[in-house]
Amino acid sequence: MHGIWRDGNHFQLLPEAARFLPAMFEAVDGARHSILIELYLMESGRLATALIEVLRRAVERGVSVLLLLDGYGAMGLEAADRRRLEAGGVALRWFNPLGLHSLARNLTRDHRKLVVVDGEVAFTGGFGVVDEFLDAWYEVAMRIEGPVVADWARLFCALWDSPMTRGAGAPELVHGLGVATGTDDGYGGMRGRVVWGQGYRYQAIRHSLQRQVSGARRRIWICTPYFVPTLSLRLRLARAARRGVEVCLLLPGESHDHPGVRYAGQRFYGRLLRAGVRIFEFQPSFIHAKFTLADDWVSLGSCNFDHWSLQWNLEANQEVADARFAEEVAALFRRNFAASHEIHHALWLRRPRWQRLKEWLFGTLDGLLTRLR
Repeated sequence: MHGIWRDGNHFQLLPEAARFLPAMFEAVDGARHSILIELYLMESGRLATALIEVLRRAVERGVSVLLLLDGYGAMGLEAADRRRLEAGGVALRWFNPLGLHSLARNLTRDHRKLVVVDGEVAFTGGFGVVDEFLDAWYEVAMRIEGPVVADWARLFCALWDSPMTRGAGAPELVHGLGVATGTDDGYGGMRGRVVWGQGYRYQAIRHSLQRQVSGARRRIWICTPYFVPTLSLRLRLARAARRGVEVCLLLPGESHDHPGVRYAGQRFYGRLLRAGVRIFEFQPSFIHAKFTLADDWVSLGSCNFDHWSLQWNLEANQEVADARFAEEVAALFRRNFAASHEIHHALWLRRPRWQRLKEWLFGTLDGLLTRLR
C-alpha cells in the first residue's frame, strides 16, 4: 500500500492556471483511449462548461471518459451540467454523497486532484473546476510522465470501484484499463513516488512530511493555503529552525476564501517566529497552491497543512527526489516570497487586540471541530 519510488520519470512544473489549464486541456483533447479525472471542487461556470465540451468530444471519438467527483465539493455542479455529462457518454460517479449516517463519515471527503490521459500522462496539483482558478486564485500543478503514472491510475481505479462511491458510471469500467509502465531515456531519469492519505486509516503523506522535516539539513519551504498544523508538525518545524535549517512558510494574506481558517492558523505564528521560522503572506491574490521543498525533495498535490487534510480527507501528492526539479521549485518559491509580506516577530507581538480575539475565536472553533472526529 505504500507508494514505491520509481526512476525514469519526467516532471514538469506548471505554475499558474495560464500554464496548467492549457496543458491539461491539450492532453485531454488529444486522448486516444481513456481519460480519468478525479476532483474535489467542480461547479457550474465557464471552466466547467469548457471541460464538459472537451469531454463530450472525447467520447464522440471513442475515448472512455471517467469522471469521479466528491459528493460535497462538487455540489455546485448544476443538475443541467450533470445531465449534459451523462447524456454525452461521460461515466460519472460520486464519492461519499452526504447522508444521514455518522457525522464523521460526512466529514471524510475526496480532496484529490488528478487527470490521467491514456495511462501515459498525468496531472496533479491543487486545482479544481471552478472559475476562481481562471483569474482569481494562484495555483500550481505538475505534468507527469513515466512509471508513476500507473500508480496514479491504480489509485483512481481503487476509489472508482470503492463501496463509498456511487453513481451511474459502472464500477467495472476501470477493470483492464491500459497504462504505460516503461521508462524513456529522454525523461532524464527523475525519481518519484505517489503518496496518499486516507484519513485515520492511512496517513502516509503526514508521515512522509514529518520524516523530511525532521531530517532536512538546509531548507524546509512550505506553501499551503490552509495552515492549521498538528502539534507534532509545529514542534518539528520549530526544532528544525533552531538547529539552523531555513524554515519558510508561504501562506495567504488577507485575500482568502476562508478567513476563519487563516485566523485559526495565525495563533501559532508567535511561537514559530520565536523559534526562527520565517512567515511570508502572499499579497497579489489568494494562493491556493500546496507544495513543499525540503533540501532536494519536493511534494506537490492536494494535501493542505490542516487537520482535515492530514488526518481526515483522501489526499494524494507527487513526491520528487531530483536536484534539478528542486531548483525549479526553489526559484518559484523565491518569486513568491518576493511578492509577499514577511511577518516579523517584534511587530507580531504588537498586533491589535481585535486580531488576537479572532485568533482565539477561530482557534477555539477549530479545536472543537478537530475533537468531533
